[in-house]
Amino acid sequence: MKTLVVHESHFGNTRAVAEAVADGIAEGIADSTGTGRAERVAVVDVTDAPDRLAADVDLLVVGAPTHAFSMSRASTRRDALGQGAEPGHDARGVREWLATLTLAGAGPTVATFDTRVKAVRRLPGSAAHAAGRSVVRHHLGEVVDSTSFFVEDSHGPLADGELDRARAWGRALATHSA
Repeated sequence: MKTLVVHESHFGNTRAVAEAVADGIAEGIADSTGTGRAERVAVVDVTDAPDRLAADVDLLVVGAPTHAFSMSRASTRRDALGQGAEPGHDARGVREWLATLTLAGAGPTVATFDTRVKAVRRLPGSAAHAAGRSVVRHHLGEVVDSTSFFVEDSHGPLADGELDRARAWGRALATHSA
């Protein structure tokens, strides 16, 4: 199993979750195959993500922050920059990447996640669910799971226990997709 974890991160929280998910997937793969993360799990920022998904990718994990109840847009990314976000996502976020992504082979198994502010955890809308709908709409694979991870406020930090929960989710994805 080869896995690609693609993330969009403005303040580093979504990237940290992506790394923890990748670690969990690698642990799950190592338990079943004896290979490690370096060979089987890659983590890339959406700005560096491939425009064409390689045929050997069996599991695609996509993560993004929830902006205005969905995936980010150019306007919400500009707003994040104005609040001190890391530069570089002005033109392309997960929304734009999924809309233009093509497949070199059959569609992979796909899981999506988002980061969202803990105080509004019950509000509708989710970047993870929106990404999942985009995957289905663009025929990019079968979505098997979507989940949210929580930050204390828009800049972070991640809520207590979220990285452990992300690793556990990654292990579950590895066994689900194996």
